[in-house]
Amino acid sequence: MRKLLSALALTAIATAATAQVGPPTSQRTCSANRQLVLREGAVVLDTGPSTYARFVRSGAECTIDQFPEPAWVPSSNNPQCFIGYRCKDGSDDF
Repeated sequence: MRKLLSALALTAIATAATAQVGPPTSQRTCSANRQLVLREGAVVLDTGPSTYARFVRSGAECTIDQFPEPAWVPSSNNPQCFIGYRCKDGSDDF
């Protein structure tokens, strides 16, 4: 029984760690992209061929040494859709 519970726990951890990236932002409407970020709080999205980025709804999802920077992505109905924010390191400006 203990082995079974250990195996189930490891499976759950491995499954949670696997990122489920949906279609690129350019294949969703601007509002659908924005709602996804608002609903999840923080999400990694496909922004183009072989490019991914993490978007957040507010600075609360950033670490202490980061600040929120407005972010725009291409969407199916808007080439510059405001999606939320990206967490930027404070040291990036130096």
